[in-house]
Amino acid sequence: MIGRDREAFLAIARDCVPDFGPATARAAFLVAPDGFARAEQSAGDNRYMAAAEGFDPGLASAQHRELQRALSALLPTVCFAGDPDTPDALFPNNVYATAPGRTLIGRMRHPVRQREAARADIRAFFREVLGYTEIDLSTQPHPCELTGALVIDRARGLGYCGLSERCDAEGARLMHEALGLRATLLFDLAPGEYHTNVVLAVLAGRAALICPGGFADPAAAAAIAEVYAPHAIELSPAEHAAFAGNAIALSPDRVWMSTRAAEALSAASRAGLERAGFAVAAVALDAIEAGGGSLRCCVGEIY
Repeated sequence: MIGRDREAFLAIARDCVPDFGPATARAAFLVAPDGFARAEQSAGDNRYMAAAEGFDPGLASAQHRELQRALSALLPTVCFAGDPDTPDALFPNNVYATAPGRTLIGRMRHPVRQREAARADIRAFFREVLGYTEIDLSTQPHPCELTGALVIDRARGLGYCGLSERCDAEGARLMHEALGLRATLLFDLAPGEYHTNVVLAVLAGRAALICPGGFADPAAAAAIAEVYAPHAIELSPAEHAAFAGNAIALSPDRVWMSTRAAEALSAASRAGLERAGFAVAAVALDAIEAGGGSLRCCVGEIY
């Protein structure tokens, strides 16, 4: 099932048991912020991106290395070299995504990001080293920016896809089918939002961080909250703006976010995460956040 019908989605989601696949990844991959700078094409529909003078490539590179070191203590984390011709490449989860035995390559909206999908080294890593089957969506005409647009409950096989200029309904269908999901709920993002993973995080299949202001229709956010109650944590506009919704669980007991996001968490949000069994792990990423994304955007998951 894929569509906007919330009741049809909930009828399936309520009965889904966490037997679809592993709730968290077995490894992670990053792309270094070499040549990190403001990409004007991307800035056209990413309101979170700083002005050109707000970019500090040296600090961004140092913070990115610290992110890799921190994640490597938890699970294998590989980092591919960056490319000055692809200044947004440090956010690879929009371009590459995996499911057990499969690699998806997304169709990016902007030409500056379409270059990332052509990287032979990343493709070869998944195809030749890991032996994954490649599903290439990059040459068809419908934007589908993978786990930027589609937030996935890997344990239950559920998808949450916010439609915007970065992903249309046909692109969502292509991702749903390539991943073999049981059900995917479609909804419009609020004006000014570009990716679902800035306004929603599903954590190890048992909790969710939800920014209601990022949804065009509050009923869509409420439906998602119903799936994860009592561990659906509604974030305030201040938490939303600090990228607290751009978080990720890479193990059953810890949620990762930027230091800025963690410092913005209210006592109620932090307590909600604790009740769901999550400690907060934070890494300073303020220089990287100038690029309009945060920790979740930097981390590609390997299943």
